[in-house]
Amino acid sequence: MQRIVVLGVSASGKTTLAQNLSAILGYPHIELDALHWEADWKEAEDSVMQSRASAAIQEKHWIADGNYRSVREIIWPEADTFIWLDYPLYVILARLTFRTLSRVFLRQTLWNGNKERFKNQFFSRNSLYVWVFQTYWRRKKEYPAMFQTPEYATKYIIRFKSPRECAVWLKRLKDTHAAE
Repeated sequence: MQRIVVLGVSASGKTTLAQNLSAILGYPHIELDALHWEADWKEAEDSVMQSRASAAIQEKHWIADGNYRSVREIIWPEADTFIWLDYPLYVILARLTFRTLSRVFLRQTLWNGNKERFKNQFFSRNSLYVWVFQTYWRRKKEYPAMFQTPEYATKYIIRFKSPRECAVWLKRLKDTHAAE
């Protein structure tokens, strides 16, 4: 595990897991949302994001979190490990609700000064709830099919089906690295 990609639908806990892995392993964390979002929730052009991603993965070790198709061809071939947070939909929705309400009411500043707004998250076609429903079942079909292809035959694939399963693994990893 030297170059890790953490996957999952929005609000599955990708960034939190990547941050924890970064703290345990001492690897740089690449948050793809930070590379993607410009000020005022403007999306970076694909070429800009690709350039940013290419620069970010020049390190020997790294942990990237996110699912952006525009940088898959850059990041995924360089990764040796994929961690898929494949949690039940009710877990995702509960996490999304807690995270969104926390960000809105605490006025948390995100990437490039952006802040989530209640109206945009709950009453908009661009809501993350809409995005979760659009991508949840697609990812459940897409990832297993991709991981069966020859490009991934030499990759280490870890699939967690519950937060508890992931937490147990993470604790074991932490204990192992603390003992070294």
